[in-house]
Amino acid sequence: MATAQGRRSLAVQAFERIKGEIVSLQRPPGQRLVERDLAAELEISRIPLREALRQLEAEGLVVIVPRQGAMVAPFTAADVRHLFDVRESLEVLAVRLAAQQADSRGLATLQGHLAAAHAALAARDLNALADANAGFHETVIAMSANPLLQSIMQPLNARVRWLFHLAQGPDEDDDMCAEHEAIYRAIAAGDAERGAALAYEHVRETREATLEMAAGWTVPDLDPVAVTRTRQRERRS
Repeated sequence: MATAQGRRSLAVQAFERIKGEIVSLQRPPGQRLVERDLAAELEISRIPLREALRQLEAEGLVVIVPRQGAMVAPFTAADVRHLFDVRESLEVLAVRLAAQQADSRGLATLQGHLAAAHAALAARDLNALADANAGFHETVIAMSANPLLQSIMQPLNARVRWLFHLAQGPDEDDDMCAEHEAIYRAIAAGDAERGAALAYEHVRETREATLEMAAGWTVPDLDPVAVTRTRQRERRS
């Protein structure tokens, strides 16, 4: 039992480490994940590593190609558009609900993320800035107090964080902080309609810029949907 628990612990550690590297673009879309090299780098055996890779595949961050191995999911422009389509609807709803029932604890957490974002912007720490901005959005979703909305968005959190890292740039970062400040003020004032309108514009403003940046990360010669279907057929056979 201790061995199984230890293996699960190693798998969790490997999952968090690789996930963080993918989200922060240290491992860009399309990069091959060679088990032998990863196991040596993480100083673990291949068994917990494979568990970690399967979990990353379940979150949409890794594609496991039959007879070829694993790679960082090759996010295409279509993937980015689909993610923004979801965000336009669900994050706007989250802001509206958060404004209707904001409490001091949630507002304080939002203020903490805003302060962290400004500090990171001043220090030009882009990783910390992306994490602070993503944390702001995740807190708004938590403040919605809607368990169904939270359960729908939770599996997307890593990909949304990836978007924040992808979309970084001097102008975008300044604008994003200002837009988050405006959304915070609307939530704090209990102005659900203004908050929702600001959230919609916020997502729309970053959409095109992010799509342009995403074009440099796409891997056109691999279709993740086709790969997934192949894996499903192999599991049934």
